[in-house]
Amino acid sequence: MDKIEIATMKSSDINHVLGHIYDSVLENREGALADYIPELAKVEPDSFGMALATNNGRVYSIGDTETPFTIQSISKALNYCIALELIGRDAILARVGVEPSGDRFNAIEFDPRTLRPYNPMVNAGAITVAWILCNRLGNNAFDYILNRFSQAAGRQLVLDQNVYQSEFRTGHRNRAIGHLLLSAQAIEEPVDLALDVYFKQCSISVTAIDLAVMGATFANLGMNPITGKQVFDTTAVRNTLSVMFTCGMYDYSGNWAHDVGLPAKSGVGGGILGIVNRQLGIGTFSPRVDPNGNSVRGLASFKILSDEFGLHAFDPTNRGSGLVAHFFDH
Repeated sequence: MDKIEIATMKSSDINHVLGHIYDSVLENREGALADYIPELAKVEPDSFGMALATNNGRVYSIGDTETPFTIQSISKALNYCIALELIGRDAILARVGVEPSGDRFNAIEFDPRTLRPYNPMVNAGAITVAWILCNRLGNNAFDYILNRFSQAAGRQLVLDQNVYQSEFRTGHRNRAIGHLLLSAQAIEEPVDLALDVYFKQCSISVTAIDLAVMGATFANLGMNPITGKQVFDTTAVRNTLSVMFTCGMYDYSGNWAHDVGLPAKSGVGGGILGIVNRQLGIGTFSPRVDPNGNSVRGLASFKILSDEFGLHAFDPTNRGSGLVAHFFDH
């Protein structure tokens, strides 16, 4: 199938391509459920959905796109964007770096040069960001986070209490990371509140359509294209997308940047959120994940989407924003 630019496609064309990708990936049953969180071991392993949301508010979907699942580590990207707004880039960089780590997302390890987490997309960095939000917002931190996530999705989201309780009971490694952060003076007391917010943010229930709309909100310079509400600051969006591009796919981020070429964030619940700047958001859901924690079907879907739509950031057919053409082609 030849590459087709989103801007010139009819709805029937987009649905046809989504159907082609869905059928190509559906029979792939590689990977396993993330059963180290007991509640995630109970989900239906064969669920699979894909959704696109454009920056003019159109949504296209196929499969199980309204099946709820927990956002997990995708929450790290949104929280980072919120923290950038609240306290600024330099204050964040004093506590969390922006370098890829090369280690597993839950590694109990810091950058040896700074004694700070490598980036906000690994657990140590995300717990630090949760602490930053708690330090600024106090006991209202999670309610604030849930409200901002809901604004990005364009509907009211809820906490999955069962997954939250499961994470709270079994999250001993994250507690170890939290106390190591405290001992390294990367954060301060109270640690338990930050950890509780972290467990809760990962347990927010979303759908593939929600992820697509969240992605479109990022792509649309922080404005939700469906509600018309400005959700995120434009500069915070730029900095968040940069870190997502280099660090968002766990220890597969380099391969992702090479093969797919989009800012993205995955979660062990089976979701992947991707952004095509100034064009669209993409959300996929399939709960079987590979050893890196990335959805197997999600990875395959994004690779085909990127190839067939020409979405890679450095693909010559991806024109992206019309800003350059507007000023230099006339």
